[in-house]
Formats: sequence, structure tokens, C-alpha cells
Amino acid sequence: MIPFNRPPVFGTEIEAVAEAVARRQLDGDGRYTKECEAWLAARLNAPAALLTQSCTDALEMAALLLDLKPGDEVILPSYTFASTASAIALRGAVPVFADVEPGTMNIDAAAIEPLIGPATRAIFAVHYAGRVPDMDTINAIAARHGIAVVEDAAQSIGSTYKGEPAGTHSAISTISFHNSKNVSAGEGGALIVNDPAYVDRAFILREKGTNRRAFMEGQVDKYTWVDLGSSFLPSELVAAYLSVQLHHADTITADRAATWARYADRLAPLADEFGLRLPDPVGNQRTLNGHIFHVLLPDARHRETVMEGMKARGIGCSFHYVPLHSSPAGQRLGRAPMGCPVTDGTAPRLMRLPLYYGMPEDAVDRVAEALADTLRGLT
Repeated sequence: MIPFNRPPVFGTEIEAVAEAVARRQLDGDGRYTKECEAWLAARLNAPAALLTQSCTDALEMAALLLDLKPGDEVILPSYTFASTASAIALRGAVPVFADVEPGTMNIDAAAIEPLIGPATRAIFAVHYAGRVPDMDTINAIAARHGIAVVEDAAQSIGSTYKGEPAGTHSAISTISFHNSKNVSAGEGGALIVNDPAYVDRAFILREKGTNRRAFMEGQVDKYTWVDLGSSFLPSELVAAYLSVQLHHADTITADRAATWARYADRLAPLADEFGLRLPDPVGNQRTLNGHIFHVLLPDARHRETVMEGMKARGIGCSFHYVPLHSSPAGQRLGRAPMGCPVTDGTAPRLMRLPLYYGMPEDAVDRVAEALADTLRGLT
């Protein structure tokens, strides 16, 4: 069986966790939290990186930092995980769903400006499959209208855009270390603060709304509740595990990117033969971290049959999101005033192929051969 996903394990994670246990400080913000945050801040050249219990937590912190309020509107792609929209709706703001590009499944920058109105406060730009969207255009639109940009970079650690790391092209960005991500701690995430104006408040939000950090640094003689916040800080056990993964991040990225490229090469003939749509070529403005390789099948009616056929051949494949604008909560809490026809047409056809660190080259070849056999069986 070729599994859809297999989290990387390097063998020293348990030693780091044991070290954290031996230190008897398990409640976070200890040695390993600081080590991970220093690595992220240095790698992303950011004023601050704050570990969180999940990328969902980081998105909720971003919404708090922007002071989103009831009646505010935030533009985001419909094709994303529920957490992107939920962070907005939890503040009483309205998610406004935009359509995507069929070749990247990222937000279509051309679809953003028609959605901007008097209540628009921000754009949440999701990086689908580790590919950074057109941040230059998105930032230019935001600047014209005086609104904020948050990068939901959950999937894109290790990717770049115009020579700079993913997650560095907006004031605030978020990263995931979920079990399904390239760099994994089982659960976990990070808030990346690229604008120094947000740094102090970000630490307050993570400390349940208290000024504990100022107290620990001797700036106040006691700490107290000063703002909104929640328990966003992860355990030192999570940070210890993550610290090992981060040290291997470049190795993971190079390995997965090579697998992605091999898929692109092996599947190109199938695209011509069967009408598959492959992800757009990377081009010279971006590098990809190989997080996801997906195909768009020619007919949505065949996806379940194809996935069953791949499973019968020992290949684990998966679909992805149900578009948020058509989901029950999306219809109740958000709106899609321009519709999302591309999302509607592509989401039911999208199938993700196995891709994980250490995947052998012959496994990619086997997946390609199994997909060809399965598609021929449809005719």
C-alpha cells in the first residue's frame, strides 16, 4: 500500500521530548518554545514568531489583532479549510468568498476588488498546496483600499515567492504543523508577525489577555488581565518534538519538491491522453515545498470511481475541501455576492495523490501507472 500521507520521523524526536520532561517545565514558553520561535523568526526574517496550539489558533489571533468586529467583512477564497472563515466569523465579521484560479486553486486576485465595499477590513490570502498566491497584486489592491492582508500560509513552510519565504508578504501570517503538513508536530501552528506594531499585543493575546511577558521581562511588577486573549500557547512537549522537525525542514522540502516535480513529469502524458488538468507550472517567481500534488479529473462524476480504483491498486488518494460558500455554515455566516463558478467546477474534480517525505521514485511511477490504468477503465 502506498499511503496518502506519512508524517516524517527522524528518530531524535523522543529524545527531545524526554529532555523536556526532565526539565519539568511542560507548560510552554520554555527552552523548546523559544528555540522554535527563534528558528522561525530567523528563517522568515520576522520581528516575532509565536508558537500556537494550531494554525486555527494563529488565525483566531490574527482576527483579534485586526480588531475585527460585527459587521466587518473579510475577503477569502471559498476553497480553503473551515478555520480560515471560522476565525473571521468568531469575531462577528462576515466572510466574503472569492473564486479561485483553476490552475493553482489559489484566490483569483482579479476577483478580489469587485468584492470590496465600505465594510471590507481585510483579505485572507490562502496558500493552497504550498503555492504563494499573487501577493504583489493582492497587496496593491489592499493598499489602494486601506485594508489589511493576512497570509494563511498553513501549507507553505519552505516555499518562496520572488525570492522571499512564504508568509513574509503581509503584516501577519499563519503556519500549520498539523500531522498532515510537511513539518509536523502532530498538532501545532505559529503566528508570524511581520509588522512590529503587532508584536506586543500578539504576546498579550497568547497569554490569555495578560501582560505576563512584560512581567517576565521585568517591565511591570505584576501581571494582570489587560486585553482579550485565550490559551493559545502549546505545551513544551509539542515544541520539543517540533524543534527536531524544524532542523530537518530543508531536507523535507527538497525531498518533497523532487517528488512533486517527478509527478509533474510522469503525469504530463496522462494529461494529454485523458484530459487531466495538472497544477500550473511553478515558473521563475516561486518555489514549491511539495506539499500537495493534485489533479483535476475531466468529470466530477468519475472521482469516486477513480479513487476506488486507485485504492484497489494499493494507492491512497484523497479529495479535499467542500467549498465554504456552499457549506451550511458558509451559507449562514458568509456570502458570495459574485458566486464562485470556478470553485464550483473544480472542487468536485480535485483528487490529491500520495506525497510524503521519503517517498521512493518508483512509488511515484506506480501511482502514475495506476492512475492511467484506472482512467482507461472508465472508457
